[in-house]
Amino acid sequence: MSARLLPLLIVLMAAVLLALGLPLAISVAAAEQQKVVVDRIDDTARFASLAQFVTDRPTGSRVASTPTDERRETLRQELTKYHGVYGIRAGVFYRSKEPMANAPTDWYLPDESEGLQAFNEALLGRRSHDPEQVWPWQRNRLVVASPVIRDGDVIAVVVTDSPTGQMRSKTLHAWLIIGAGEAAAMLLALGAALRLTGWVLRPVRVLDATTHDIATGRLKSRVAVAGGPPELRRLARSFNEMADNVEDVLEQQRAFVADASHQLRNPLSALLLRIELLALELPQGNEEIASVRTEGKRLANVLDDLLDLALAEHAEADLRLTDIGELAAERVASWSPVADDKGVRLVGNCPATTAWADPVALSSALDAVIDNALKFTPEGECVEVEVASNGVTSTIVVTDRGPGLSDDELARIGDRFWRSAGHQNIKGSGLGLSISRALLAAGGGSIAYAHHEPHGLKVTVIVPRSAPTA
Repeated sequence: MSARLLPLLIVLMAAVLLALGLPLAISVAAAEQQKVVVDRIDDTARFASLAQFVTDRPTGSRVASTPTDERRETLRQELTKYHGVYGIRAGVFYRSKEPMANAPTDWYLPDESEGLQAFNEALLGRRSHDPEQVWPWQRNRLVVASPVIRDGDVIAVVVTDSPTGQMRSKTLHAWLIIGAGEAAAMLLALGAALRLTGWVLRPVRVLDATTHDIATGRLKSRVAVAGGPPELRRLARSFNEMADNVEDVLEQQRAFVADASHQLRNPLSALLLRIELLALELPQGNEEIASVRTEGKRLANVLDDLLDLALAEHAEADLRLTDIGELAAERVASWSPVADDKGVRLVGNCPATTAWADPVALSSALDAVIDNALKFTPEGECVEVEVASNGVTSTIVVTDRGPGLSDDELARIGDRFWRSAGHQNIKGSGLGLSISRALLAAGGGSIAYAHHEPHGLKVTVIVPRSAPTA
């Protein structure tokens, strides 16, 4: 969940920072350019004040020598000094575009350029419009023009053509500072987002882990109500109350099954005894008595299995480090006489491997699995028991060569009292594998079923190798 929530927060924070940073970067660039434009306006105003007292007008072409006076010479010296110090081209041009004074002396107004546009605007008696914004990646120049007015008439125009390298460098430097600030803010926001998502989702992770524990049979697990938003703390308390109620209901159910099984055993035993006494009064081999005796014993087995199931679901596992290979080999040896009586080969491949398990519960579960395999394996076939380990878990795989099960039946195997429709003639209560699953779940283990090619059933008992956590 954090993998989905954290990117969403990061995208939102990045959008906010961009929404703040982009306008700030644009305003910084505009402010830097405005400072340069204001300086150029002041410069053009100063040159215009000098140029308005230059009265003589040159004649001839632009390159022809023209008479000069002291004021024009002063203006030319100021423009030359200005260009030498700042590297800015500047000039005063008559309405005919002929220069009154310019620096450098080979610089004139081009026929088509921003300078010509600014010149034409200044001829209308006002300074030129502010130049278009120059960005750090552009090499444009800033052109500013102001009119030279005498007796209410525009007699000339002062034009400055400024390089933008220094201005663009300042803008880029300011942008780098803004970018560094944005990056620092993003890192800070990322750290805050990590802490926020951790604070919000920690109760959810605990709730998820506790739900998994309860689903796997550890009904004593509860959520520690601490930390997180108030809504999640309230959810944790509600979950604990629900778990308590579910545990109480299941405990009552187990107690009822155990008590009922125990209470029914005594009258059933008395009934079976009376049936045996009644059989003595009837001819030997009476089919009705034999049928009643068989059903009575079957009912007694069902009651025993119900009691075993209730105890298995209620008992706490006594986990210890166990040699699974040795335990499986013992069970194979114990069931070998039964297999020999049925004409079935029982083969074990049980190398030494350790895992955390309750030896008694695992032995009982393995007995139920082997018993089930021997029941359904025809004479002359083989039942194999193989122990393996993959580093995380240890497995005991029991395979038989019986008729096997369909996919639908495979999905139902292990349900209480369920038996395949094609195997109703084989005695059993349908509780053996349910008891095995309950015994294994109490110790953190599990049991899985699959097809065994070309026919038969494959049962895998899985036991964890890691030590149990508190």
